[in-house]
Amino acid sequence: MTERLRRHRRTKIIATIGPASSTPEMLAALFQTGADVFRLNFSHGSHENHAKSVEMIRAVEKKFGRPIGILADVQGPKLRVGQFQSGRVQLQAGQNFTLDMNPAPGDTRRVCLPHPEIFAAAEIGATLLLDDGKLRLRVTRKRDDHLLTEIMNGGVLSDRKGVNIPDVVLPIPALTKKDLSDLDFVLPLGIDYIGLSFVQRPEDVAQAKQIAARRALVMTKLEKPQALDNLNEILALSDAVMVARGDLGVELPPEDVPIAQKRIIRAAQMRGMPVVVATQMLESMITSPAPTRAEASDVAAAVFDGADAVMLSAESAAGQYPREAVNMMDRIIARVERDSDWRTGIDAKRPAPEKSSADAIAAAAVQVAHTIGAQAIVAFTASGSTALRVAREKPDCPVIGLTTSLTVARRMAAVWGVHASVTEEVHSMTEATANAVKMARLEGFAKKGDEIVVVAGVPFGQAGTTNALRVATV
Repeated sequence: MTERLRRHRRTKIIATIGPASSTPEMLAALFQTGADVFRLNFSHGSHENHAKSVEMIRAVEKKFGRPIGILADVQGPKLRVGQFQSGRVQLQAGQNFTLDMNPAPGDTRRVCLPHPEIFAAAEIGATLLLDDGKLRLRVTRKRDDHLLTEIMNGGVLSDRKGVNIPDVVLPIPALTKKDLSDLDFVLPLGIDYIGLSFVQRPEDVAQAKQIAARRALVMTKLEKPQALDNLNEILALSDAVMVARGDLGVELPPEDVPIAQKRIIRAAQMRGMPVVVATQMLESMITSPAPTRAEASDVAAAVFDGADAVMLSAESAAGQYPREAVNMMDRIIARVERDSDWRTGIDAKRPAPEKSSADAIAAAAVQVAHTIGAQAIVAFTASGSTALRVAREKPDCPVIGLTTSLTVARRMAAVWGVHASVTEEVHSMTEATANAVKMARLEGFAKKGDEIVVVAGVPFGQAGTTNALRVATV
């Protein structure tokens, strides 16, 4: 018999797959414990390994009878220095240091930087950050084939460490040849979201959407300050967004990152698009069975802000306690969502409905459900847009997203408060209401005598036609 599984929380969990979690048994355990979406990190692993992961996830999906989302996160451009004669050097503050195109091993005076785009874009006074910001250089002289810099913050620099240039829009596309190859490989496997790295401009998102061709949604990772300068234009083209605090925290001053996080969440909520908060959420659980109190507060803050999902990276991919990390995130979310201040804050942040009949119906459904104490809002959705509109209103009862498309159901796995299920086709509001009552009982949301609110678009099967509301008694 197929196991029925229901989450008793609204905020979703994304768990990254890696060596610590790439067995059928562990994936099943992580899903049962709380993971709603699994992330494939294409910065690591072979195509063969990722294909096996997709196959295992779909087997777990079949076992539990619940749709599971898959996020394929492509690497994006990686800017790195070359190698050193001794593998590493000690750089002293105040000294000069040259970055050039010479492939010869570097020393304390110079190293190769094999990225001509940087030489073209960098200006005098620009800042270069090396090794995740541990070393800071300032450009003092610029030539076509080298940059002379002054070391502002010194330290050890070793082979192939990363380079960030927060002050400059680089003439580099977000998708590299490797990324294009990865997408050619993974899109036919039936993934649900593309994680798009290194986004600086709206054009970066437009390119990814063209390649995806509706086979997957584009989740734009905001990790470059330049993206924040074009936030509204980038969000207008995106299907979902991720606050990628790793690189964002390198290129922005640390004190600016929480402000940027709140700004991105708010902007996404206004548009009714899923927003994910990621990176270092329970970092200490890579090696410890329990998080720090600060990490627990960090996860809680994202939940209080109304993020659709929070994400585990190395904690579930390579850590010693992947299941415990998912369980801890589940516990933190559930505890926050039981707190009265959480509900008060969520209601206060609710954006005004857009001036459309679809948004008016979604807002009315939430108000009616609250007034009558409905056990659930059942949203029939062909494309996912009806469920997204209802979720945008952050109702105080669960949302059951009913669709005839397994693909749409999987995509809703990342959406706040939505319990997605695949159902048979309906042709009238009367059929839809009867089906909603049946599914609300079957999925464990309502019992005999309870009331539910049903929203749909008539005629059925057409995307973006949310225009009907009905109250039904189970």
